Amino acid sequence: MYSSSLTDEEWLIIEPLLPKKKLTRPPTWTKREILDGIFYQLKNGCNWGDLPFIFASLLNRVLAL
Repeated sequence: MYSSSLTDEEWLIIEPLLPKKKLTRPPTWTKREILDGIFYQLKNGCNWGDLPFIFASLLNRVLAL
């Protein structure tokens, strides 16, 4: 967990605002993990290549969509 990660209270506010996933295969990452990765990058202002491994692979896939 990073200082930029969502708290449980924040997640309870944000989660209902996100679109529901269509019934396809199970997601590789949760919406919370995706948002945590985006917030980490925004807070730290680092290059994509400098992200911790867990966020780098996640965000590269998201950006490819």
